[in-house]
Amino acid sequence: MSILALIIKREFIAKVRNKSFIVMTFLSPLLIVGLISFVAFLATMKSDVKRIAIHDETGLFVKDFKSSAEYKYLDFSKVDLKILKDSIIRESYEGLIYIPKVADNAELQTKIQYISNDSPSLGFVGEIQDIIAAGLTNSNYEKLGLDISKIKNAEAKVNISLVKSSGEAAVKGVNELKIGVGGAFGYLIMMFIIIYGNMVMRSVIEEKTNRIIEIIISSVKPFTLMMGKIIGTSLAGVLQFLIWAAIGAVLIFTVSNVFGIDTGAMSVAQPGFISNIVTYLDVVLDLPLTLLVVCFLVYFIGGYFLYSSIYASIGAAVDSETDSQQFLLPIILPLMLGVYVGFFSVLNDPHGTVATVFSMIPLTSPIVMMMRIPFGVPWWQLAISLVLLFSTFLLVVWFAAKIYRVGILMYGKKPTYKELFKWLKY
Repeated sequence: MSILALIIKREFIAKVRNKSFIVMTFLSPLLIVGLISFVAFLATMKSDVKRIAIHDETGLFVKDFKSSAEYKYLDFSKVDLKILKDSIIRESYEGLIYIPKVADNAELQTKIQYISNDSPSLGFVGEIQDIIAAGLTNSNYEKLGLDISKIKNAEAKVNISLVKSSGEAAVKGVNELKIGVGGAFGYLIMMFIIIYGNMVMRSVIEEKTNRIIEIIISSVKPFTLMMGKIIGTSLAGVLQFLIWAAIGAVLIFTVSNVFGIDTGAMSVAQPGFISNIVTYLDVVLDLPLTLLVVCFLVYFIGGYFLYSSIYASIGAAVDSETDSQQFLLPIILPLMLGVYVGFFSVLNDPHGTVATVFSMIPLTSPIVMMMRIPFGVPWWQLAISLVLLFSTFLLVVWFAAKIYRVGILMYGKKPTYKELFKWLKY
């Protein structure tokens, strides 16, 4: 067995036998599914109904306020305003809508008040404004002698049907669905890079701190040692992810059965909802899923090796995780940039200049390109992106190996970017 294979085997076994690795491998799916179940449970809980008092001196708007599951509107137009304000102070009611009687509607637009102890949400204030604005508009129509019923009948509601150039009907929200699928793959790649890249860095720091590296380096080339750590850790990460996926699928299936989700009953109660779900499911199945999975694996390998070599060189350059913080920000920024560019540029223009360029740049291509693939990407763009990614990986590994070779035996000195640049010349 070659030295590289021995190092890979050693790193893999060391990772999978680690207690924290074992605990988090089996505990993480439980925590995630538990969190999802808890959020779903909270969503089903009804909030307390908020009592809103209304003092409408005009008598024109009080009937327009309809109580809902969240707000209950109470008509206290005949109650003295001071008594109502005292009730608000004593928190008998959530708030008071005060509509004074004024000379004309134009003046009333700026005289309405909402009185409460706490500031209301913007959504609630907007809802009140819309109700009163609609009432004022109708009142203005009546004063002008206009027939409100005819005006409402004349209002047009447009529903545009989406049709492909081939003549097939299209579904609204497909772009959002595609960016969601591509974004999920891109987010997984980013998560893998950060989690397992840090594992590589911590492994190097630990061996360097314990002086084990001095013995290992006497019989192994620094480049071989670095690559062995990266590959061994990546294999442990893939195993952990597969276990997460299997446990997560079992837990989700179990939770759905425990809560008794009956799709048959849902299809009867909400036929439109189910038909939409089926339609969107067909859209997902029409996506290039095979290409997505293959590209996910390829871009994960390229992106992980690219960033892990940087993580390994940082681990070799520092003596503790605290010292590594100054070097981690330049690594995290391209990943965050890829996510933001993906969601804001790919969604609006998946084939635009910004999306295309960032899907070619190696530091962001694993995330941005995964978001573009559901929209259809020319094969030559994929080829260029992959060639640039793996070429940059080889170049970064060459530079990282130089830093790794010098830094692995450096102790007691906090390196600077200037020091790292000098190490590249050795």
